[in-house]
Amino acid sequence: MTFHVMIIPTLGCPSNCAYCWGSEENAELMDIDVINQIVKWLANFRDEPVHFTFHGGEPLLAGYEFYEKALPLLNDATTHETEGFSLQSNLWLLDEDMAKLFSKYNIAISTSIDGPKEINDYQRGEGYFDKTMKSVKLATDNGIQINFVCTFTSYSKDFSDEIYDFFKENGLNLKIHAALPSLRGDNADPWALPQDEHGKLLIDWLDKYLYDLDKFVIMDLDHIAKSSLRRVGTLCTFNDCMGTTLAVGHDGSIYPCYRFVGMDEYIMGNVYDEPSMEDLEKSEAWEKLMEFKSFVDEDCADCKFIKFCRGGCPYNGIVATQSPRAVDPQCEAYKMIFGEVSKRANEDFKKNAMAAFGGAPRVRKEGEPFSIMDLMTKM
Repeated sequence: MTFHVMIIPTLGCPSNCAYCWGSEENAELMDIDVINQIVKWLANFRDEPVHFTFHGGEPLLAGYEFYEKALPLLNDATTHETEGFSLQSNLWLLDEDMAKLFSKYNIAISTSIDGPKEINDYQRGEGYFDKTMKSVKLATDNGIQINFVCTFTSYSKDFSDEIYDFFKENGLNLKIHAALPSLRGDNADPWALPQDEHGKLLIDWLDKYLYDLDKFVIMDLDHIAKSSLRRVGTLCTFNDCMGTTLAVGHDGSIYPCYRFVGMDEYIMGNVYDEPSMEDLEKSEAWEKLMEFKSFVDEDCADCKFIKFCRGGCPYNGIVATQSPRAVDPQCEAYKMIFGEVSKRANEDFKKNAMAAFGGAPRVRKEGEPFSIMDLMTKM
């Protein structure tokens, strides 16, 4: 099993998205010595292959020289096996040298675009779309695969069809993110997407997506369908991620996930102390995660989706309510989409069973939607 280490070089970010609570002005930058120390820490930490993700804030603020040194240190170290690299960025600071470097190390990049230019820039600021898409071209010209994160808000939900068509027509693979109420500040609140609307949007997009499985990828719907079939979560949001993922902040502090970075009460240790997993499990942050897990086992025991939802994201549950005894506030939306997928899967099973008795397997005709089973078994 792959162990996931998220490296957060800074919480600073040059963009000013209206609903964002995840960046800080004048944030400090990680020194390359922290990367050296991560390598030392991992030497005796665990045996699994490691996947490294650079996140933020805006990780490209660390600059070319940081990555020129950090990537070979992490990739070539004999202390651990590196499975791969990812990076989440608005890409504004990407240049030709950095693009070539990222291509050399086969870094998978994800960037945020909320749909067509007018919708995106209303939410993320004037000029955001052009700057990001210019850098997307630079990245793809250098052979880098780009995936997208699309945030739906109380505003953009009314443009759902236009946003869907934008990603489909441009062949852009994406993950859907719902803007949540304030977790660290109050600027996100007016943009929060109500969870019944979130659920309706996922079901509406599922209807459309079943006609377009061969055109682009909606990662959320892929994972929701696969999780429903396998009866276990295939995405960190729907799985017990505790302990399989850790994040390292600019000063070497270790957190349960990148989303906790900068919150002192969730520091589990520091790479300079080279802690073992047993050491990290003695932290108050770990105790809160375990309390969340126990609460999910109790409170969601009668939920038919518990095995492949697991209460959703611990961060969303714990921080949004200031208590580990709460599930992800997106629970309502998750129940709606998991329920819809399960209902359609049962209908598919019945159709296929009837076809089997009749001796003629179901064959999809041109113009017809793919089936839920097609989505569940999609590679």
